[in-house]
Amino acid sequence: MDLPLPALIAIGLAGIGLLLVLVIRFKMQAFYALILTAIVVGIAAGLPLTTIPATETEPERLGVIQAIIAGVGGTLGSVAVLVALGSMLGKIIEISGGADALAGKFTSWLGPKRVGVALTAAAGILAIPVFFDAGFIILIPIIYAFSKAAGLSPLKFGLPIAGLMLAVHVAVPPHPGIVGGATILGADVGWITILSLAISIPLGVVSYLVAKVLNRREYAMLAATKAMFDEFGTDSGPRSGTLGEGERAPSAWTILAIIVLPLALIMVGTAVAPALPEGSFERGLLSMIGQPIFALMVAIGVAMVALGLRRGWSREKLGEVMESALPAAAVIILVTGAGGAFGRILTETGIGGAVAEVLAGTGMPILLAAFLISLIMRAAQGSATVAITTAAGLLLPTVAAFDLGPIQLALVALAIGYGSLGLSHVNDSGFWIVTRYLGLSVKDGLRTWTPLTTVLGIVGFLLVVAVSVVLPSTA
Repeated sequence: MDLPLPALIAIGLAGIGLLLVLVIRFKMQAFYALILTAIVVGIAAGLPLTTIPATETEPERLGVIQAIIAGVGGTLGSVAVLVALGSMLGKIIEISGGADALAGKFTSWLGPKRVGVALTAAAGILAIPVFFDAGFIILIPIIYAFSKAAGLSPLKFGLPIAGLMLAVHVAVPPHPGIVGGATILGADVGWITILSLAISIPLGVVSYLVAKVLNRREYAMLAATKAMFDEFGTDSGPRSGTLGEGERAPSAWTILAIIVLPLALIMVGTAVAPALPEGSFERGLLSMIGQPIFALMVAIGVAMVALGLRRGWSREKLGEVMESALPAAAVIILVTGAGGAFGRILTETGIGGAVAEVLAGTGMPILLAAFLISLIMRAAQGSATVAITTAAGLLLPTVAAFDLGPIQLALVALAIGYGSLGLSHVNDSGFWIVTRYLGLSVKDGLRTWTPLTTVLGIVGFLLVVAVSVVLPSTA
């Protein structure tokens, strides 16, 4: 049945409302909640219960379950591999003690008076292959160590570090939200990587400066965190790194090279390969080398040798380290796939098209719509990944109607990503990790962490807009 536009809009809004109630009120697991919502919305909007074959006058109409399967499969075709490989690379760097090496090298470069700048810069680089929650926890012993040496609260160093790490997490591949959003929109991951890395540099400066302003006020440290901080370095306190007995951390140069390697390969494939003659062997070779999956495979191969085997790890230990990265990655992969399923349902039912018509009628620029939809979803349910994939699904018909070039399409994906950065609060697991380890009460977390993430999201969006103005709309 063909429903009028207002009815489709109402069903779409009700579906998002149902998703938020299931996740927030009933604490339902996000993957199950997304699939359940997709089924309810699909049936309510008139999708057939099973696929109706094509006829001479009518195209094939997917049934509800078939549309969900198509949505999951279409999204996970590349996302699953990228997230799994990124998790493995991050886990090898984590277990090898690479975070300690990076922090120490940056501090020696910038000097003891610029420890905060050094740690923030090192954290920004570490955040590229390591997911936010895990990366921040890895750095906590380093933050505590420098804070105790300087006689300062860990908040002074930890707040800007956390802000930049989250900014990288929502926008830089191979992190799952932005990769999933890119897959739904059909955006080029290579251009997203190049643009997001460029934007992350000024965001690092903003994170440091805004956190410095917020830290002018003294915040009382929670008793549990104070006890953990006071005991740091003793037998009962948290220890820095995950090194075995007698094992030394790798050099910072090795860690930097391994992190930069896949980024460099992706940039070559995205920016250099198209300049070569079409159909040439050289263009084909560079295009393959620049594919994110291939680039990560190369980086993992180098990490296996340089951080594992050459430093005395047995083949069994290396296999165990890499396998230990997969359980956490599996949950993220499934949630991303479910977001793709919900997006496919929104497209098949015509809800996405109805949203596109409404946006066109308001005259709202597509970048602003992308940012606001993602920001609202993030504030409402807490997960950046869910916010990105849901916003991408809603905007897919609008994006298709604009016939955007690869760079502009990448900017739409980034506007969605930076929308998911803002308004982190009590429904976000990251909020609790940051406030717990830095000793902030809920009230003080809302005074510091929430404003910091929101400022970073807005500045990230404004930088996206600036890039879109500079570059031609057909690029």
